Amino acid sequence: MTSTVSSTLESRQAAAREALDAWVREVVQWHFSPETGAPFWLEWARQAGFDPRREVTGYADLDRLGPFQDEWLRGGPLRRWVPRGHAGRPVYTFETGGSTGVPKSRISIDDFRIDYEMFSTTLPDECFPKGADWLHIGPSGPRRLRLAVEHLCQHRGGICFMVDLDPRWVIKLVKWGEMAMMERYKQHVIDQALTLLKAHEIKCLFTTPKLLEALCEKVSLKKLGITGVFCGGTEMTPQFHRFAVEELLDGIYFAPTYGNTLMGLAVHKPRARPDDPWDIIYYPPAPRAMIEVVDPDRPERVVGYGETGRVRLTTLTKEFLMPRFLERDEAEREAPCDLYPWDGVRNVRPFSRFQATVVEGVY
Repeated sequence: MTSTVSSTLESRQAAAREALDAWVREVVQWHFSPETGAPFWLEWARQAGFDPRREVTGYADLDRLGPFQDEWLRGGPLRRWVPRGHAGRPVYTFETGGSTGVPKSRISIDDFRIDYEMFSTTLPDECFPKGADWLHIGPSGPRRLRLAVEHLCQHRGGICFMVDLDPRWVIKLVKWGEMAMMERYKQHVIDQALTLLKAHEIKCLFTTPKLLEALCEKVSLKKLGITGVFCGGTEMTPQFHRFAVEELLDGIYFAPTYGNTLMGLAVHKPRARPDDPWDIIYYPPAPRAMIEVVDPDRPERVVGYGETGRVRLTTLTKEFLMPRFLERDEAEREAPCDLYPWDGVRNVRPFSRFQATVVEGVY
């Protein structure tokens, strides 16, 4: 039986690799064709002196494009990222947190909808009922979370209520040492959430780990009728995972995620048995995005399974191409599984070499 399962997984891995290589060829053809490509990539190819449409035939060949540079997304002109194939369509711009200078910006047209519709298929309907209303407690403003969570709710037939959190203000409060003021601001956010939860029939919730804990200190979400919690943020640790499931949520379904403006949303692998560890394992939305764990000193080298390294992200959509981008996170490399026959990551956390300069605030 074991050999049969192994053989089946191997065949699914092979099929996933073939699908990924085919998608890479399609996306590269799109972004580097004069008719459809983004001005940034067309100019990049002109300066590089080769045509990626001929030389990038699969995922491994994306190394030819080199590592994507963080600074390319800091500042304008933003329209250099809009593919000519999308000319005339309404374009959104989404920003990263802005904790390290000028925020990184990326354009989006439909990606956030597609990403969250894919995520929707992983949510159990009995816990996130179709037609149920949602509450979003977290960053909105220039971040894609607001539109993405709202679209997820609408895609599932619900109406989404919103409570905003400004993480840039929280970061300033932390840097100033104004911890009491930060706590008052957090309580201001929680008070707004409680008002909505008590006034409306809300079944599903999105929030961050710290805000979830603060909310559960005030009220029983189960008694208020919440049946599913979708949660994401840098404070998502195995310890918090266990704490949320065993103490905070009292049987409410908990869906931890790893996502950001640049990638989309990586889903968690559910614990299969009660004795499974509380480690949080994420798998990216292949083939639209891939996550690898690489040697921080030799980022061209992927580490072995179970080994620790820096997270490297590749985003592959017809709106946004971002190859080999080094994230500000580290994790352990996780092997493919039956649900997701491609590499995942275990226990994502801020990259240890940056910890002295990263401010997490209420995430």
